[in-house]
Amino acid sequence: MSNRLQQRFAECAEQNRAALVTYICAGDPGYDASLSLLQQLPGAGADIIELGMPFSDPMADGPTIQAAAVRALDNGQTQRKTLEMVRAFRATDQTTPLVLMGYYNPIHRYGAEAFLNEAHAAGVDGLLIVDLPAEHDNELGPMARDLGLDMIRMASPTTDAKRLPRVLANASGFLYYVSLNGVTGVGQADNAVVDAALAAIRQQSNLPICVGFGVRTPEQAAAFARTATGVVVGSALVEAMFKGGEAAALELTRGLAGAMQR
Repeated sequence: MSNRLQQRFAECAEQNRAALVTYICAGDPGYDASLSLLQQLPGAGADIIELGMPFSDPMADGPTIQAAAVRALDNGQTQRKTLEMVRAFRATDQTTPLVLMGYYNPIHRYGAEAFLNEAHAAGVDGLLIVDLPAEHDNELGPMARDLGLDMIRMASPTTDAKRLPRVLANASGFLYYVSLNGVTGVGQADNAVVDAALAAIRQQSNLPICVGFGVRTPEQAAAFARTATGVVVGSALVEAMFKGGEAAALELTRGLAGAMQR
């Protein structure tokens, strides 16, 4: 399964562009609407999709994605329905990498082994569990790797040289670099500082590095695309969907995709 990520990054490298990684929250504003957007994102230029698993206490997310999670849960979205959404997506798209992003509590409640087996069978390529640091890799990591699921890790400006090797040790798929301290969708990073951090990470790892947090416009995305392997956009897309519907979200995606060329 993880070959989809490897293949997509290789394709982007051949085309001399960064990968556009788009985040949407499963079930926001409702199941059918989010599935429709999910199915159309690749055609609008999304290279990799992060599908958010809504949770009632998403502490790393800013107000936009918190509100999306509330809307999704209020509309009856569950872990089971999120996996159903992945299966529906895979019925028509076998090539776009899809990563489930979220928090450990809903997975623990579902049953870790059952969740991983069903995620693999549905066509998930990787997991990014925000509150499951590298130090707790044994919670999901061994089982996930046995199934071929990538465990994507996060690094940030506060990840020092002593901790970075632990973060990288069992990471696969790509490394998600948080461009600034705080929550998603708030603030803007200093590009020079991010570029220096990516250079330091690359001295220790060959993993693709995707930069996220605070990327809202094609102009901001283009600045990161010059040095990052990929650029993650979430809050801006969720907001576009909420305020302007599917058409607005897809228009933003097309604009962001055009900014990936180096």
